[in-house]
Amino acid sequence: MKDLLKLKSSLVEEIENILNTQVKVEAHSSAIYLAMSAWCDDQGLDNASKFFAKQSDEEREHMLKIFNYISNRGGKPISPEVTNIPNDFESFRGVFEQALEQEMFVTEQFNNIADKCVKAKDYVTFNFLQWFLAEQVEEEFVIRRILELFDVIGEDGTGRWEIDKHLVKVVFDGE
Repeated sequence: MKDLLKLKSSLVEEIENILNTQVKVEAHSSAIYLAMSAWCDDQGLDNASKFFAKQSDEEREHMLKIFNYISNRGGKPISPEVTNIPNDFESFRGVFEQALEQEMFVTEQFNNIADKCVKAKDYVTFNFLQWFLAEQVEEEFVIRRILELFDVIGEDGTGRWEIDKHLVKVVFDGE
């Protein structure tokens, strides 16, 4: 029993490190979405601004969920430094294209973490990741559907306003 008490963490170092890396990825995503929200607000795209502000909050919640998981398993979570956040974007559509790229990157990261968990036989962390993997399906779906609005409506004339008006109607039904 004495040896068990000496164990600081039930996470192996590799898993703790990649989870801390993901904490930083989530913080970076939150900051990017906050910048996108500000840009959309500046462009008069109120619904898109609210959409990205909500996305920013969700990414911060994801960051904290992972941060707390590391701590709860006896690991040492690291508060991330976030740098290189763009504040200007080329177009309304470009904002959503960049958001989709970011979500696809996050999905890839979670898949890599899940793979490493299986290889390390850390099924507790693998189970913890299932929620995030399911969440990524929703995140990508919604942004893809919003991008389809650009194809259907177009940005010319009142198109930007129409897209901004309709993007709040895009929902994921989970099926």
